[in-house]
Amino acid sequence: MTITPLQVRSALLARTEIAILDVRDEAQFAAAHPLFAAQIPLARIAIEAPWRLPRQDVPIAVYDDGEGLAAKGVAQLRDLGFTHVEELEGGLSGWRDAGYEVFEDVNSYSKAFGELVEHRRSTPSLPAGDVRALIDEKADIAILDARRFEEYATMSIPTARSVPGAELVLRAHAAAPDPDTTIIVNCAGRTRSIIGAQSLINAGVPNRVFALRNGTIGWTLAGQHLEHGRQESVDLCDGVDEARARARAVSYRAGVRRIDAAQLAAIAAESHRTLYRFDVRQPDAYAAGHLPGFRNAPGGQLVQETDHFAPVRGARIVLADDLGPRADMTASWLAQMGWEVLVLEADFTGELATGPDGAPPPRGPEGRYKRPYEGTDNPAAAMQAYLDWEYGLVAQLERDGTHGFFVI
Repeated sequence: MTITPLQVRSALLARTEIAILDVRDEAQFAAAHPLFAAQIPLARIAIEAPWRLPRQDVPIAVYDDGEGLAAKGVAQLRDLGFTHVEELEGGLSGWRDAGYEVFEDVNSYSKAFGELVEHRRSTPSLPAGDVRALIDEKADIAILDARRFEEYATMSIPTARSVPGAELVLRAHAAAPDPDTTIIVNCAGRTRSIIGAQSLINAGVPNRVFALRNGTIGWTLAGQHLEHGRQESVDLCDGVDEARARARAVSYRAGVRRIDAAQLAAIAAESHRTLYRFDVRQPDAYAAGHLPGFRNAPGGQLVQETDHFAPVRGARIVLADDLGPRADMTASWLAQMGWEVLVLEADFTGELATGPDGAPPPRGPEGRYKRPYEGTDNPAAAMQAYLDWEYGLVAQLERDGTHGFFVI
């Protein structure tokens, strides 16, 4: 049995559930794939598919690019109990021959969405040279790194502190209590800087806010020094109530709905729909105590790597957070990305599960795509090519036509 490119595209346009799985290695996937494809290499299907595809009768379209992997992937998925698995007719070549767009890199649609946000909202940014000058003159600025803490510790902008993306609105007051302090949000490239800065702007924080244009890539290309091993973060001390009100107003504008435990139980009982349940706090907070059945997906990374956490396009997503702002801000972005997303009015005072969420072990280096924004040894030409690709994503979205994104 096969499914045609037209049928896949029709499902995307109708927002009916479908998972488009590329079973090649990540490096091949990063060279070309449909916008909403997710990648699970053949050797990892048994490990990852039950975790990433929680409903066994979800429609799945499997493809390769003529390597003979797709049929094996279909067979493996069926052996695991998935009942609605079909090979994409013609594979990636068939997708291209149908006249449909292909995208490069990983987490492509999240990055494309970030570019659309900047395009629609004119998110303010500062180039690396200007930020370096502000540091040198000891200006009243707070540089907040929106990446994972381990990425920040590997390489960071001088004076930067770690505030992962979904924490920004919650911790902005503690990071910059004086409204005259300028906040500059950075990441390695562009997306998390843009989404982070725009989160603060959307939430109406009183400070001036900028993204660091092109992140640590832009900093490096400007010939400026990065620091290594920084361990500074921003403690949550006050401003929680204000952050909660600001974040809830943003999620309301994005059309996010709120549910209670009884409504969640009713939704979970609907066996014809895929449901993802994510706790969007940082891993240490999650491990200390979380609602049973919820997996850990720190909010900033959930927005950045949505295809990894939720490969089923058209599924429902429910978010939980003991304080609220992280879930509301994350939900506001997922809603704008076309997801049906709900925030659980969660009671964290009852019996909680503890420990990590049991996610599959991380992949090894085999077949992994070398990201131009990771580490400290990337050629300048590769970093510049990556930025040039990101700048072209808005035009690609328009040509593709399946995204359904909006920007508040």
